[in-house]
Amino acid sequence: MNIIDELRWRGAINQTTDEEDLRKLTDEKKIGLYCGVDPTGDSLHIGHLIPFMMLKRFQLKGHHPVIVIGGGTGAIGDPSGKNSERKLQTMDQVQHNKEVLTSQMEHLFGTDNFTIVDNYDWLSQFSLLDFLRDYGKLFNVNTMLNKEVVAKRLEVGISFTEFTYQILQSVDFLHLFQHENVQLQIGGADQWGNITAGIDLIHKIEGADARAHALTIPLMLKADGTKFGKTAGGAVWLDPEKTTPYEFYQFWINQDDRDVIKYLKYFTFLNQNEIESLAHDVETEPEKRQAQKRLAEEVTEFVHGKKAVEEAQHITAALFSGNVADLTTDEIEQGFKNMPSVEVTNEKKNIILWLVDDTKIESSRRQAREDVSNGAIRINGEKVTDLDAEIDPNGHFDGKFVIVRRGKKKYFLAKVQ
Repeated sequence: MNIIDELRWRGAINQTTDEEDLRKLTDEKKIGLYCGVDPTGDSLHIGHLIPFMMLKRFQLKGHHPVIVIGGGTGAIGDPSGKNSERKLQTMDQVQHNKEVLTSQMEHLFGTDNFTIVDNYDWLSQFSLLDFLRDYGKLFNVNTMLNKEVVAKRLEVGISFTEFTYQILQSVDFLHLFQHENVQLQIGGADQWGNITAGIDLIHKIEGADARAHALTIPLMLKADGTKFGKTAGGAVWLDPEKTTPYEFYQFWINQDDRDVIKYLKYFTFLNQNEIESLAHDVETEPEKRQAQKRLAEEVTEFVHGKKAVEEAQHITAALFSGNVADLTTDEIEQGFKNMPSVEVTNEKKNIILWLVDDTKIESSRRQAREDVSNGAIRINGEKVTDLDAEIDPNGHFDGKFVIVRRGKKKYFLAKVQ
């Protein structure tokens, strides 16, 4: 199947400049294509995965993806969808973010048939007069004002700095067309104006017959109409320190039945037969959540590796069954990151006093005695019914944690100081 036809089947194409010619071009030869990301933060999030999965699909077909980490454009900031200017970052911040993002990209794409470049390398070479004479003359202000990303900002105002972002992104496409054999730029739906401005620049400088293309991706919305990629805790990051692999896995496994097949098409490399089989499972046996489990496995392995999947599954099974004693210290840190926690000393203490005075898990000694007697309290996975039992905070998990479960599902994490 041609890569463009596959993307159509996956529902991953919003707009293209000339889809038929792009289909022919990708049949004729292996092309270079690119997507840009500005180093405005110190980690990618799952929203970035949408265009990068596109690049990865092209890479698997033998095409050559190029990622532009915008050390130049990131220093000034693109016009955001918000009604305000972006806060300018220091060059030290830009450099730090660039290094982190480069590492994440290399993990996703490997080092074979893949290139990372920094547009600071060429944008920083222009003098102001060069920029105005060589490129500014080729851009019509009226046309720039009509681009969606600029037009949205006109009511509240836009600085000249952010207004020129469109020209800089166009220069990127021209540079990559000339030096990296890049003929296709991929981006989100809101990038259509910027990308086509780059194609116009290429045609003005290289000739109208230059084969340069744009492909944008549909805005990703959940079935309930809300924006994909956000949770109650904020963005879902690729950095395991910001979003643990367990949290990452849980994000995917908790997707709605109405969304899961769409996400399997977007975010996995499963073929059409496999995805259609999972779609059948959703229709006939939704309670088994086979599609969600496969989605979580595939995306977590792509981003964090096979070992992270196994750890996430181990934590999930342990929390469901209550058999937490087999968890490692690292797995506890992942699985209990957002659960209620308290700090305790490493002093041994009677269970009733510890539950009431040290942890405040129980509201009173009477309630604590009742819950222990009834078998409602588990310490580190073991049911405790002895009112004279002693808690030893140093006894498990490298002396760092005590896990308490009250009832069937209520977990607490005591962090030993």
